[in-house]
Amino acid sequence: MKRVRFRDTAGNVRGGRWTVEDGEPVVTAAAGPYGRIAFGDESYDPDEVDILPPCEPTKVVCIGRNYADHAEEMDSDVPDRPMLFLKAPNAVASHGKHLTMPSGKERIDYEAELGVVIGEQCRNVSESGAMDVVAGYTCVNDISNRDDQRREQNWVRGKAFDNACPIGPLVATPEHVPEDASIELRLNGETKQSSSREHLIFSVPELIAEITSYMTLEPGDVIATGTPEGVGPMEDGDEVEVEIEGIGTLKHSVKIP
Repeated sequence: MKRVRFRDTAGNVRGGRWTVEDGEPVVTAAAGPYGRIAFGDESYDPDEVDILPPCEPTKVVCIGRNYADHAEEMDSDVPDRPMLFLKAPNAVASHGKHLTMPSGKERIDYEAELGVVIGEQCRNVSESGAMDVVAGYTCVNDISNRDDQRREQNWVRGKAFDNACPIGPLVATPEHVPEDASIELRLNGETKQSSSREHLIFSVPELIAEITSYMTLEPGDVIATGTPEGVGPMEDGDEVEVEIEGIGTLKHSVKIP
């Protein structure tokens, strides 16, 4: 199942299923936040509604240098355990929006990532039981303000500013997303990142076990699993697409004052 949150034409926030009819995506309204109960034949064209982030995380737990090729391009060592940092809820942004970035910065980068959406409150989860707490997967752009990230050790200014974490457009349940799912980022239609989740250094179960040994994860929390090589800067007006096999394509543009 592919689940979506949206604001309908009457201004109501709804949950629903994202389906395809005759090659075109259709949002079907549903009662619950993950689209478990459909309202008959009621449906919407995605272009007619306001697509919202597919979940409402209390936090986004990000993983640094989880692809060896990205560590190499950043001239950094491959970590011996997952590198964790946080993005706050204010950083979360929606599919299809024109996102304003911090002003006066020399370099703001895109980073395509597979996002893991947590389905239940959990703590001290084992690797063997990790997939039981996964609601599904989504697309993430871990936008990074390199000016401030390189100046500070805690990365708050560099990673947790408003609009630093567009996610969406939907959550796909795990059976839709293969273990070797392709991950691609396009900037103004040109492919900049192209890899696969099979190249993750630390797998999704390993990440969940490590994170929950330190903190409780809540329903709707997101783990951004790291980015492959090919990160680079965005310019004012750029159009960004993050496409992950089995999920779909997260699209947004950027305004850089």
